[in-house]
Amino acid sequence: MSLITEDGTGLSTAESYISVADADTYFSNRGNTTWAALTTAQKEQALRKATDFMLQRYSAYWDGYRYTSTQALDWPRENVYIRPIRVANQSYVDTDIVPVEVQRACAELALRSTTYTDGLFPDVSDLVTEETIGPITTKYDSRSPDTPLYKSIDAMLSIYLKDGGMNSLVSTVQRA
Repeated sequence: MSLITEDGTGLSTAESYISVADADTYFSNRGNTTWAALTTAQKEQALRKATDFMLQRYSAYWDGYRYTSTQALDWPRENVYIRPIRVANQSYVDTDIVPVEVQRACAELALRSTTYTDGLFPDVSDLVTEETIGPITTKYDSRSPDTPLYKSIDAMLSIYLKDGGMNSLVSTVQRA
């Protein structure tokens, strides 16, 4: 089944923030050959997984509101403030687009999803704080996150998150 990419109209059937062709261009321009080696079907699957992850991870943190009540994805949005340092003479993101940063983050997460066997949001069980096997002992920092943090993705998206989003995002994945 062909990937349905959000085009800025608030599609009720959209599955990805970026098309395979645009992801191909993004990675090609950066000299990434790993993405190019994937089949179109693998790329489509990866983009769906990345978009699913973004819906789970960022939905509560995006600035503004979904543009329509029937759209499948979080973008397009309205009332998303742009900090003046980013764009001169414009206060808000246009309501008929998926911002480039959101598309690029989706592509980056899609690439990561092809290498992680547990997915982008792996299941977490009881955390080991100390384990000894023979002469080797492993301890884990109790303040480290129990799920992966994609700092480059969070930074890429921070301009579209409530209050820059970084503190809220980090606190949701910290161990107690």
